[in-house]
Amino acid sequence: MTGVKEMVIAAGAGIENLAPADVAVELDRPGVLLVDVREPGETAHGVIPGAVLVPRGMLEFRADSATSSHLDGFDLGRRVIVYCAAGSRSALAARSLQELGYGDVAHLRGGFTAWLDDGRPVAAPPADDHRSRPDLGAAS
Repeated sequence: MTGVKEMVIAAGAGIENLAPADVAVELDRPGVLLVDVREPGETAHGVIPGAVLVPRGMLEFRADSATSSHLDGFDLGRRVIVYCAAGSRSALAARSLQELGYGDVAHLRGGFTAWLDDGRPVAAPPADDHRSRPDLGAAS
């Protein structure tokens, strides 16, 4: 039997792992979709500016265009960067997106904690967050 620790290690080995400085550079590029997969209670304390909020349990449904829960910003050809609190859930999320056919996906190694530790900016979560609006987060 494989434990979750081994699953996270395996996922991390098969995905692109970005440091906070790398994510900051990526966010200056047009068309990058930044996805926060933390739960609502976690995002209440702040998010990376520009992030779309999609709790981990809804990610595949929001990312798959064949579901009624699809979020328009998700596109198989778009650069997607995911993050969570410490990097474990986002590693699994990035791997899952790859399995759905996303070819340009990465995650923030160390998650929101690493972002904070690096002194990066934080924003309040949007009052009308993206969890309830399937039309938000589309590429400009």
